[in-house]
Amino acid sequence: MDEPEFDVFVTGTVFLDLIFTGLSRPPAGGHEVWTDGMGSSPGGVANLAVAASRLGLRTSLATAFGDDIYGEYCWHVLAELEDVDLSLARQFRNWHSPVTVSMAYDDDRAMVTHAHPPPSGPTDLIIDPPSTRLAYADMAAERASWLDRAQDRGVKVFADVGWDETEVWDTELLITRLAGCHAFVPNAGEAMAFTRTGSPGAALEVLRDWVPLAVVTAGTGGAFAADAETGETAWVPSLSVSALDPTGAGDVFLAGLMFGTLHDLSLTHRLRFAGLCAALSVRQFGGALAAPGWADLSTWWAEAKESTRYARDYAFLPDLIPAGEGRVVRRAMATIGLGELLGSEDDDHDHDSAVQP
Repeated sequence: MDEPEFDVFVTGTVFLDLIFTGLSRPPAGGHEVWTDGMGSSPGGVANLAVAASRLGLRTSLATAFGDDIYGEYCWHVLAELEDVDLSLARQFRNWHSPVTVSMAYDDDRAMVTHAHPPPSGPTDLIIDPPSTRLAYADMAAERASWLDRAQDRGVKVFADVGWDETEVWDTELLITRLAGCHAFVPNAGEAMAFTRTGSPGAALEVLRDWVPLAVVTAGTGGAFAADAETGETAWVPSLSVSALDPTGAGDVFLAGLMFGTLHDLSLTHRLRFAGLCAALSVRQFGGALAAPGWADLSTWWAEAKESTRYARDYAFLPDLIPAGEGRVVRRAMATIGLGELLGSEDDDHDHDSAVQP
């Protein structure tokens, strides 16, 4: 059997994230709040794609881009700087890029988003999924037709779901959409709402009957998981770090979990590795560019191994760190027009374009 072209195939919406940190209080009517922290970065599903790519996973992304400067910037960062394959992505004329403003304060965040549906959604771009080992799908939307074809080829599909704005939490619909998926990774609030339970652990007990790998992330409460294929169950506490911005941490966790799955780590080690990646990401401005690279993980281990507990719990980590890996990854900047992050107008873009009806 031929080696798949990609390790991870991702679909979804890419946003331009504008992140404000260090706010002393949330904005209120009639008042202006100043802050000295701001970062700009691709966001949305780009968080997962970049996080996976920075871990060395061959990553393909199917999405829509606007033809504005925000879309050009996101395309350039993903394809040229972060080595994400965009052969199934398209850029649409006269369609503006979705934008999210994220304001971090009191160890939480508030977000404002402006977006219109693209002429073709991410799933409409996919006639046939690429050859891949793992794939990601958002179960908040209608089940994509490509999922059945991918599952027939043995692709393990990792699923997530966003907050239900209607608060209906249709359990039967979700179970139908999850059919054949390998993993479901909701946060604690979503998991408890869909399962009608009162704790992350109780929610996990229900979810483990829906998919082979059920994982519930609980922020500072750690992560709960059950793997039917190995018979393992686990709870792993979160790492204590000085958090700057939690935006995108869940996506980074998922990338770490997918990496651990591909490397046949035990369930506990998968959760520890995913949690470590997420913890390192919250120390940076959110969005895709907060995801850690191997240099970040290596630096963390160099200090953490002096702790008896960390040396024990993360003894598996040195075997994962590539030899000689020292590339420092890019971080979010306050504006998108500085230096190599934007690129030059002579850059060669191979992406298709289409006129919005």
